[in-house]
Amino acid sequence: MDIIICKDEQEVGKAAAALIAPFATKGGTLGLATGSSPLSTYQELIRMYEAGEVSFKNCKAFLLDEYVGLTRDDENSYFKTIRKEFTDHIDIVDEEVYSPDGANPDPYEAAAEYEAKIAAESVDVQILGIGGNGHIAFNEPSSSLSGLTKVQALHPKTVEDNARFFNTIEEVPTHALTQGLGTLSRAQNIVLVATGEGKADAIRGTVEGPVTASCPGSILQMHNNATIIVDEAAASKLENADHYRLMEQLKLR
Repeated sequence: MDIIICKDEQEVGKAAAALIAPFATKGGTLGLATGSSPLSTYQELIRMYEAGEVSFKNCKAFLLDEYVGLTRDDENSYFKTIRKEFTDHIDIVDEEVYSPDGANPDPYEAAAEYEAKIAAESVDVQILGIGGNGHIAFNEPSSSLSGLTKVQALHPKTVEDNARFFNTIEEVPTHALTQGLGTLSRAQNIVLVATGEGKADAIRGTVEGPVTASCPGSILQMHNNATIIVDEAAASKLENADHYRLMEQLKLR
């Protein structure tokens, strides 16, 4: 596991984009996350695309999750969100961006179909954010560390937190389709980004805590090619922060 500590959110985005861009140029398969954590990464990748530094025209992309009950065109779907925030601004082919089928009346069937589709591919690089409690995608604490794509009931706090995106709290979906931690772990490379003091406990648990379902992010300690990129605030509770900075300085380029 490589730990990169940057001064601020913009630098986090630049560092993450620098790792991801070579896979895009080679026409690799990307794993995309939504949420606030990867926004600076997407903004930097868009800048690089507009500057002619990278192309996504031969790439495929798989989203982490989707709300049960929402169509892809729903303004609050994660598929629509990733288009607005990233894929509409680059040259990836729309038909090569895949997401779980939230509109399938049988969500368990949708989960199995999406798991099979991902299994048939090899995700070259997976972009991840992390929640304040260490959750990745909708894999909350106690999720199986080897779990596959699944239907996940949303915690009432999660529903409440997401209500700001809907007209009323009653409109917020109560379930989601999400890649499992076992699914995510099959990616050849993982880049997790986190910023802000609110993520400091989760980052400490992910990097320095035991591998445990109590902190889903800790599964990345078992991955051969995981890179954690954080700002100073998110790194503020790491006991070995100076060591990580030194190791990054000494890395052969």
